[in-house]
Amino acid sequence: MCKAFKEYHRVLKSGHWITIVFHNSSNAVWNAIQQAIVQSGFIVADVRMLDKQQKSYRQVTSSTVKQDLVISAYKPTEMLEQSFEDAQEDSVWEFVREHLRYLPIFLFHDDEMEIIKERQPHLLFDRMVATHVERGFRIPLDFADFLRGLYARFPERDDMFFLPDQVATFDVSRIQFQKIEQLSFYIIDEKSALQWIKNELDPQTGSGPQSYAELQPKFLRELHQIQFEDLPELRDLLRDNFLQDKNGRWYIPNPDDQADLEAVKHKTLLREFSNYLRGKGKLKMFRSEAIRAGFSNAWREQDFDAIVQIAERLPESLIQDDQQLLMYYHNASLRQSSRPKQ
Repeated sequence: MCKAFKEYHRVLKSGHWITIVFHNSSNAVWNAIQQAIVQSGFIVADVRMLDKQQKSYRQVTSSTVKQDLVISAYKPTEMLEQSFEDAQEDSVWEFVREHLRYLPIFLFHDDEMEIIKERQPHLLFDRMVATHVERGFRIPLDFADFLRGLYARFPERDDMFFLPDQVATFDVSRIQFQKIEQLSFYIIDEKSALQWIKNELDPQTGSGPQSYAELQPKFLRELHQIQFEDLPELRDLLRDNFLQDKNGRWYIPNPDDQADLEAVKHKTLLREFSNYLRGKGKLKMFRSEAIRAGFSNAWREQDFDAIVQIAERLPESLIQDDQQLLMYYHNASLRQSSRPKQ
C-alpha cells in the first residue's frame, strides 16, 4: 500500500488532492492504511463516513462496519516541504497556515453546524507531529507551546481555528445556525475522557460549568475503559485539566491557563514514562497519554531506543490499533537500525 501511495504522490501535482474510499472492520488495517498515506508524503485533511444508501452484499450480510470511510489528503507544496528541513518553530506555523487553507470553512447537516474536527487544537497538533515525524524531522514544540502559539496567531471560533481571511466567511455562515452538532463518543481512555468532559462543560455543546456530583453519573454511563488503560479518576482529570469557580463548578480554562495546565501535566506524564522505562517485562497497565508524551519527547531528543523499548513492551494489539504510537514505533525502528553499532 505504501508503494502504491508513493506512486500516487509522485504523479500528483503539489497542492492537489487524493481521495480514498475505504471499508474494513479492523482497526489494525485502518491504521496501516493511514500509515501508508502519511508515510508516502500526503497530509490527511478529512476523514468521514460515506453513506451510499444502497449497500454492498458484504455490508448487508456483515455485522460489523456498515458504512465506508472517505479519506481526503493533499500533497503539500514544495515551499512547505522545504520549511520542514529547518525543524524550527516557523515550520510549525507554516504547516498550520497551509493545512487550514485546505480545510472546509463551514459545514452543516440537518440544520446543525458541524464541528470540523481537523480545525481543533489536538488534531492540528497531531497532524503537525505526524508530518514532522514521517519526514524524520524533530518536533519543534510541545503541546502547551503549540496551544499558546495557536491562540496568538489564528482566530478561534467554537474551539476551531481559522486563517484571518476565513473567519469572516465562517461568522456570516454561523449566524444562520443556532444548533451545534452533539458529539457522541465512548470514554475508553484518558484522551477520550478529556474530550467528553470538555464537550460537557462547553455551554455550546453541553450543559456548561458543572460540579463533580453533576458530572460523575454521566461520566460513569459513558465509561467503557479499555483493558490496559490506567485511567485517572474523574476528580484527578478535572483537577489537572480544568478550573473550579467559587461555587465548586468546573469550567474550561482560558487559553493562557489551559496552556499552563498542559505544561504542568506534560511534566507529570513524562515522569510516568520514566517509571515505565525503569521497569522490565510487558506493561499490563499504563496511561496511554504518558506513552504518547514520552514518545514525543524521546523523538525530540532522538532517543529512538526508548521508543522501541517501550513499544515492544506494550500489547501488540494496542500498537496496531493506535495510529500515532504505530507511527513513532515504525520510524524509531528504522532510525535505530540505521545507527552504527558502538
